[in-house]
Amino acid sequence: MGYRVAVVGATGNVGREMLNILAERQFPADEVVALASRKSLGSEVSYGDKTLKTKDLDTFDFAGWDIALFAIGSDATKIYAPKAAKAGCIVIDNSSLYRYDADVPLVVPEVNPEAVEMVHKKNIIANPNCSTAQMVVALKPLHDRAGIKRVVVSTYQSVSGAGKEGIDELWDQTKSIYNPTDDKPAKKFTKQIAFNVIPHIDVFMDSGDTKEEWKMVAETKKIMDPSIKVTATCVRVPVFVGHSEAINIEFEEFLDEDEARDILREAPGIMVIDKRQDGGYVTPIECVGDFATFISRIRQDSTIENGLNLWCVSDNLRKGAALNAVQIAETLGQRVLKKG
Repeated sequence: MGYRVAVVGATGNVGREMLNILAERQFPADEVVALASRKSLGSEVSYGDKTLKTKDLDTFDFAGWDIALFAIGSDATKIYAPKAAKAGCIVIDNSSLYRYDADVPLVVPEVNPEAVEMVHKKNIIANPNCSTAQMVVALKPLHDRAGIKRVVVSTYQSVSGAGKEGIDELWDQTKSIYNPTDDKPAKKFTKQIAFNVIPHIDVFMDSGDTKEEWKMVAETKKIMDPSIKVTATCVRVPVFVGHSEAINIEFEEFLDEDEARDILREAPGIMVIDKRQDGGYVTPIECVGDFATFISRIRQDSTIENGLNLWCVSDNLRKGAALNAVQIAETLGQRVLKKG
């Protein structure tokens, strides 16, 4: 007997990707329902070779459903996630609403799969921020070997992280650059994103960090180890899909770059492509549609005693969101629900 799965926010970028990945990975679902707001009622979405018509989230009864994958904003999640959880359906939430709740596990299955076992405190599991998810996949096997003291990360985040509006704005502005009569001022972003980079994601905090930077710090500590020091600079770049990160790591013990490369090659969810030649690395355009987190440019940092640098690239709509949520569902099935 398989699972009954609801995808909430099924008409959005991440919701559609969740449906694709459930089908691709042959998740043992007996029934899948696509839920959306009333304005999208009756819209059609693909699930493998099937087409699903969306149903109204507002009137949906979650009783008897096993898992709900949520891909809606925090405000809507605050209304509907507790309803689903109270009905006995386990919520896997992609918003930021529950990530910092001590009673809600924040899970990246390659890093802390055991955390799903505390799900019954609230019947909710949180999916981390997209930029955090790919980074901790890369950090965890290295931390297990040499103990990470400090991480300095600079991100190069694609516009799809800002949703369909972000993608549309890059597309429209890029076209308008070549048509001087068709001006497309910034709306979704604070400055022009076409042919530009913007060192600002989410709101500014009193510390001078943005909320996106704060998320990377807090989530890495919760998922991996509260003793790790993290500092982040998060930048939006004119790339449609795929987040990139330049990561500098300081360890407790010396870790040779060759050993680090071998460790990462054996680690779950990672693909190492690291040749010291033209094109011997992965860029975001090459990671689109792939499940892996790609690591390149692994090299010693000679400016500190035990340091390494690496380049990390992943499809943010997949590992940063939809794939991680489905992997959580798979882990939940293996460790807790044990159906299917």
